[in-house]
Amino acid sequence: MRILLTGANGYIGMRLLPQLLEKGHEVVCAVRNRNRFTSNDELKEKVEIVEIDFLKDSEAPEKIRKIDVAYYLIHSMTASTKDFDEKEAKAATNFNKMMAETSVNQVIYLSGIINEEKLSKHLKSRKKVEEILYKGDFNLTVLRAAIIVGSGSSSFEIIRDLCEKLPVMITPKWVKTRCQPIAIRNIIQYLTGVIGNEECYNESFDVGGPDILTYQEMMEQYAEVRKLSIWIIGVPVMSPKLSSYWLYFVTSTSYRLAQNLVESMSVEVITRDTRLQEILGIEPICYKDAIEMAFYKIEQNEVVSSWKDSLSSGRFRKDVNKYVQIPQHGCLKDKKSVKITNPEEVLGRIWAIGGTTGWYYGSWLWDVRGFLDKLAGGVGLRRGRTHPNKINAGDSLDFWRVLLADREERRLLLFAEMKVPGEAWLEFKIDENDVLHQNAVFRPKGIWGRIYWYAMYPFHFFIFEGMINKIARGNKK
Repeated sequence: MRILLTGANGYIGMRLLPQLLEKGHEVVCAVRNRNRFTSNDELKEKVEIVEIDFLKDSEAPEKIRKIDVAYYLIHSMTASTKDFDEKEAKAATNFNKMMAETSVNQVIYLSGIINEEKLSKHLKSRKKVEEILYKGDFNLTVLRAAIIVGSGSSSFEIIRDLCEKLPVMITPKWVKTRCQPIAIRNIIQYLTGVIGNEECYNESFDVGGPDILTYQEMMEQYAEVRKLSIWIIGVPVMSPKLSSYWLYFVTSTSYRLAQNLVESMSVEVITRDTRLQEILGIEPICYKDAIEMAFYKIEQNEVVSSWKDSLSSGRFRKDVNKYVQIPQHGCLKDKKSVKITNPEEVLGRIWAIGGTTGWYYGSWLWDVRGFLDKLAGGVGLRRGRTHPNKINAGDSLDFWRVLLADREERRLLLFAEMKVPGEAWLEFKIDENDVLHQNAVFRPKGIWGRIYWYAMYPFHFFIFEGMINKIARGNKK
């Protein structure tokens, strides 16, 4: 079948794509920016790519006019706390208009479990999108899931952060809320299993794992699998705002996502039927096994996708292409260069920068800067990186966003997502004469931007000088 995969760059889309190709389907990947389509080269050669922004576009491009199935995997919860529901409704409406110009027979939508009378704003939005999609001129299949457990999923990474970093936790009352987590492997099985299955047309199904657990029990079982000792002390009162700050400072989540998650965590998300499990004959994976599977992927450096690499995980939600060329005027710069003799080794060190590798010089100063950024409402250093030595445009890299990562051109360009009074770039480039160039560029915003730059200049001098020398020599200690 010819399949349209929206949200192809998202956490689920990246996991689903290889499975669709393996089953022999012809896939068209819809992304807002083709330069951010980060699948490996082998997969890219097997798919067609089309640029669509469903918040703006409603006319179907020629490439998608002849399709059999479309996946609707578009969500905006991490992008805003105020109007994400309006954006999701608008995107769904535009999607329906676009599908009316195609030959699509079935649309598959991954939603959330909405069985409670009182729903969070997030779950209300998912329900509204479902209602909009049911008005489309196609057969709709809706899969409603709760927490998805897999390497790189936001829920898994938050639980991982909490349990790995806090041996003692004072927790809000929502940790007693029950949910029904499901393994990412089961989600992919459901998403692929319903393709062309007429028994699933115009139906909404709950999908979940075999375990119904409170969030506290999920953390305790995670600790058991990881052989960690944790103590969880619940308090009867903790405001949603304080809960959001608690998640924000302890985990790698953004504050916007933390706010939306805290609201959703007060609602039980438990399945009411197992119809689809019986129709497709799928064996549900228990929570502990799902954790072990996730860590197998992490330990093998095979994490295919992560929520952190979404542009909305940081403050940079603009058109990446507009920032690839560093501005020349009105900027303050720190430029350094050094002759190197082993360009491939140096390039390898550049491609491994950040995350667990660190920034090669003055690591404690980077940690302090990340902590201060968190205090100021920024992303801090906790996002790390998805893969230890692979980088793609659009990836998060601690408190930077990757704008360009071109190994052939031997150039890496980063844009700062930390809180600064202006805009900042950090560039590494090896020229044709095997000279390593390291350029820090800052475009200040007003007088405070200039004060910030000159106040930080002494630190920048030592950090940037030490960093380029350590990258060139290969000693990061």
